[in-house]
Amino acid sequence: MRNAFIDELCALARSNPHIALVVGDLGYSVVEAFEQEFPQRFFNAGVAEQNMTGLAAGLASEGFHVFTYSIANFPTFRCAEQLRNDVAYHGLPVTVVSVGGGLAYGNLGYSHHAVQDYALVRTLPGMTIAAPGCPMEVRACLRHLVRQPGPSYLRLGKAGEPALHANPPALEAGRWLRIQGPANPRRALLSTGAALAAALAWAQQPGHEDCAVYSLPLWGIAAKALQAEQIAAFNEVIALEDHLSDGGFGSWLLEAASTAGLAGRLRLRGLDAKVCGEVGSQAALNRLGGLSPG
Repeated sequence: MRNAFIDELCALARSNPHIALVVGDLGYSVVEAFEQEFPQRFFNAGVAEQNMTGLAAGLASEGFHVFTYSIANFPTFRCAEQLRNDVAYHGLPVTVVSVGGGLAYGNLGYSHHAVQDYALVRTLPGMTIAAPGCPMEVRACLRHLVRQPGPSYLRLGKAGEPALHANPPALEAGRWLRIQGPANPRRALLSTGAALAAALAWAQQPGHEDCAVYSLPLWGIAAKALQAEQIAAFNEVIALEDHLSDGGFGSWLLEAASTAGLAGRLRLRGLDAKVCGEVGSQAALNRLGGLSPG
């Protein structure tokens, strides 16, 4: 996903002279392509994510669409106040790009885990969450965010995710994207972000033959009203996320379903809080947290 991000961002920046990239002294071996092609629009804010976010807000107030880039936990919780007060409340076009959402950096320790980030950013008014499930969805999300600039959070996996679409799919905020499954499914496996890999694994398990797999790459407060009619099309929707069950994607869906009397159709599969404070590979921590099938 990281390579798809920087490749697509460079392509968009060639036709949009107001796209800028600010990094928190990391991302090298990924971001050099942008730095070399657009040196006047590339900034290294150093290991100072709060200042990075303030700098991005300042540039955005002068007409730029600014992308900040860091490992998932650092541009979110470390600078929550700047995100809320400087970016979200002013409706500025700043896209926080976080790499390694969920437990992608499992072996580097829990300082690098991002299993509460949805809970934080989904409550910020005007914030669009972009959580693509594969590199082609990364490209589609970036095109959407540049077409409709505003506060946004782009959550990427780490690397090596396979492309599940031949081309960037057409996306609409809040609308589910069909990935695979039977023609008339009675149940849905719905994921956001890199949890799409888990949804595909669940679909291969016995007892899930009637399930179609869907991805929801764009969501947030503004898209909640679109969920009830989509949930109503199925007898059961199993929501999967590489985030704690509390306060995340599944909770957001449950809030949308409950207002329409559809809460009983949802089954949530997120991470159990017992993964907090643990260190291990992403696969091992996902198994510990209950996200892996079986």
